[in-house]
Amino acid sequence: MNTWRKLSVAAGTFVAALLQTGCTGLPDGAQVVTNFDLDRYLGSWYEIARLDHRFERGMSHVTANYSLRDDGGVSVTNRGYDTSKGRWDEATGKAYFVGASDVGRLKVSFFGPFYGGYNILELDKEDYQYALVAGPDHDYLWILARSPDLDPAVVAGLVDKAARLNFPTDELIYVDHATRIEQGRKDLLQP
Repeated sequence: MNTWRKLSVAAGTFVAALLQTGCTGLPDGAQVVTNFDLDRYLGSWYEIARLDHRFERGMSHVTANYSLRDDGGVSVTNRGYDTSKGRWDEATGKAYFVGASDVGRLKVSFFGPFYGGYNILELDKEDYQYALVAGPDHDYLWILARSPDLDPAVVAGLVDKAARLNFPTDELIYVDHATRIEQGRKDLLQP
C-alpha cells in the first residue's frame, strides 16, 4: 500500500472515530444518573413526549422494549403507528454501555456501525416508572414511562428539568396513546 493510501485510510478511520464519539456524547450541562440498575430498566416503556426527529415523525402509540442480548448488550425494539401510512412500524437495534454499567449512559445503533447517545438524565430510582432520556445533544429528548399515562405533575417536573438544561421544551410532541387504531376487521391493534 502506498504512503498516500495509508494516510487516507488512517485519516478516514480517525474522522469516523471522531464522528462516532461525537454522536455518543452527552448534551452540554447534562449529567446522567448513577447507581443505575439495567435489570430494573429492561422491559417495556411508553413514549410520553419527544422532540421531533425524522425517524419518528408522524408516529403515535410509540413504545420501546429493552431486553438483554447474548453479548451482554441490550436489544432495543421501538414500535409506533405511522399515521400517514396507516400501519405499524418497528425498528430493532442494540445498545451498549459507554462506561460503567451502573451509569445511565449508553450508545445505541439502529444502522450498522453508527451509534448515537442514549443518556438517562432523570429516573424514578425507587420504582423505575419514568425516565428522561437525551441523545448526544439538545436535539434529542424523550420522556418515557411504564404506562401510557404519566402523572401530569411528574411530566411537568421532567419538562422543567429539561428546560433548565436548555432543551427546547416548547417543541415537545406529546405522544397519543389513547386514540383507537382500527384496521381491516376493525380490531383494536395493541402497540
